[in-house]
Amino acid sequence: MEQHEKFMKEALAEAKKALAKDEVPIGAVVVCDGKIIARAYNLTETLNDPTAHAEMQAITMATNAFGGKYLERATIYVTIEPCPMCAAALGWAQVKGVVYGAADPKRGFSLFSPSLLHPKCEVIAGVMEEECGSLVKSFFKSKRS
Repeated sequence: MEQHEKFMKEALAEAKKALAKDEVPIGAVVVCDGKIIARAYNLTETLNDPTAHAEMQAITMATNAFGGKYLERATIYVTIEPCPMCAAALGWAQVKGVVYGAADPKRGFSLFSPSLLHPKCEVIAGVMEEECGSLVKSFFKSKRS
């Protein structure tokens, strides 16, 4: 769990970069062989692109680092449960693992069955759940004020 918290802290740092740009504060890092090979955060407002989620940005960066479209040796750490679009992309990339912080009970991929992820993908949920969830909750609360 210590290793997961280490990388989730890095994903949270990315989420805070999104927050600084007034983006939904979700961050992601892709890890392979114990090293971060990609870092990303939401850029949907900045790029005016609904597909510019942290996970999608991270997949592109990681596949460029790998030099191929498959990430079968990589694990992605993301602060919030991936949406169906991102989960499907992670499935196509064949990531080895998905580790996320807070669940997304309204739009998370776990609402769908069968799983949108690759069948061999290991999922770990709830790593630093409180910190990850509170960042997004406070962001949306500030938007409603």
